[in-house]
Amino acid sequence: MIIDVKLKPNSKKSEILGFKDGCLHINVKEQPIEGRANKAMIEILAKKLRIAKSCIELKKGQKAKMKKVEIGCIDEKEILKIIGDV
Repeated sequence: MIIDVKLKPNSKKSEILGFKDGCLHINVKEQPIEGRANKAMIEILAKKLRIAKSCIELKKGQKAKMKKVEIGCIDEKEILKIIGDV
């Protein structure tokens, strides 16, 4: 499943805020330097979905706030159920 993610680095705390306007909003504490914020985004998603980080791939938007993220190893309905419970 490929989802749109709006990432906000330099936040007070790392958290998944949920879906709004068709994209998943995620805040991370890390700065957008040398891919730290992207790595933190993948870690928080993997932890929430209880899957390996290797099942999550950043497809587009390495240096942008809007990203395309591919999530494998888990069913689409399960993703929406877990993230919908945020």
